[in-house]
Amino acid sequence: MIGGGAAGMMAAIAAAENGREVFLIEKNEKLGKKLFITGKGRCNVTNAGDMDILFENVVSNSSFLYSAFYGFNNQDMMRFLESAGCKLKVERGERVFPASDHSSDVLAAFNRELKKNKVRILLNTQVKELLTDTVSNHGRAEEKRIKGVRLQDSSCIMGDCVIIAAGGLSYPLTGSTGDGYRMAEEAGHTLVECRPSLVPFIIEESWCKDLMGLALKNVDVRLMDGRKEIYHGFGEILFTHFGISGPLILSASSYYVKREMERAQLYIDLKPALSEEQLDIRILRDFEENRNKQFKNILSGLFPVRLIPVMIKLSGIHPDKKVNEITRKERKEFISLIKKLPLHVTGCRDFQEAIITQGGVSVKEVDPSTMASKKVMGLYFAGEVLDLDALTGGFNLQIAWSTGYLAGKSC
Repeated sequence: MIGGGAAGMMAAIAAAENGREVFLIEKNEKLGKKLFITGKGRCNVTNAGDMDILFENVVSNSSFLYSAFYGFNNQDMMRFLESAGCKLKVERGERVFPASDHSSDVLAAFNRELKKNKVRILLNTQVKELLTDTVSNHGRAEEKRIKGVRLQDSSCIMGDCVIIAAGGLSYPLTGSTGDGYRMAEEAGHTLVECRPSLVPFIIEESWCKDLMGLALKNVDVRLMDGRKEIYHGFGEILFTHFGISGPLILSASSYYVKREMERAQLYIDLKPALSEEQLDIRILRDFEENRNKQFKNILSGLFPVRLIPVMIKLSGIHPDKKVNEITRKERKEFISLIKKLPLHVTGCRDFQEAIITQGGVSVKEVDPSTMASKKVMGLYFAGEVLDLDALTGGFNLQIAWSTGYLAGKSC
């Protein structure tokens, strides 16, 4: 196994359970370095939703995952961790976390299973290249076959199967530096262009910077390509010094990146629980109760304090204007602003801030029933190195567990 992250550890255990001698090769000083920081250190291990939910939340190549998801699903993963001594809990959105809220408990469970299954772990060890030879295929053209790996120190480990689970390019400080892509290309595989995904947006409007650190919960977001809606979600956003982030925005970024867009329009509904008519009634009531007050002094019940100056400026209504002097047209335009606060997306942040990589080894060249390479006998792939990605909520880790398990069992 090349890579000691989520997919690599699972693949190693699955292969070892079948009686194979397994080497798990990790270039970092410890296993699961990226896993340790996921979910802000809490580790959202999977999602407890039904199978339809799993597939619906996969952005790239969901049909490729049919065998993997059904062969080792989210319930299997939860049972695996519980039996390995890591108690779990299910939170909003069916997100599954360790009961302790510590990712270290997930890693401890994996280390116990790796030890129990006698997996040989090589830390601080980097694979330089795959070793292959050619074999005759019953009179047909010769085929490449794996025979092992050569390490950075020029020593070799021989074997009849190699699983590449070296991750993508996101969070490079955790060791995700594209090694798996290089080895896949050298073996003859095609790469789909890699792009940062589940990543914050860069926003054109300068007022976002004024709200840096402000989180808005229970808002509705729509991402548009002209008149075409490409993402719609409900949840939380966070303003930053460069634009916006938060769970909703990270999910929206997957679709933005997928379409290779340069610019997009994003609209925030600040009061999604109210229709425009209901909001109008609410604001009319507020205006009537505060008819002699200035506009700037009656908005605390509608918005967080820091958002009020921004909303006043965007409304075009003078902050000192008496409420009873606000025209019907001004009120209607203000309601439209609340229901459809416009922003212009000009790009995404880079791999340093991306949770996952979109793109990778083309799944057209991998057998979905085994995760085996169609190019090299004995070569398998698992996890983020493949052109597979999903939204936030535990779905990307489930891809890693499922593909890792299938690759390990198959080899």
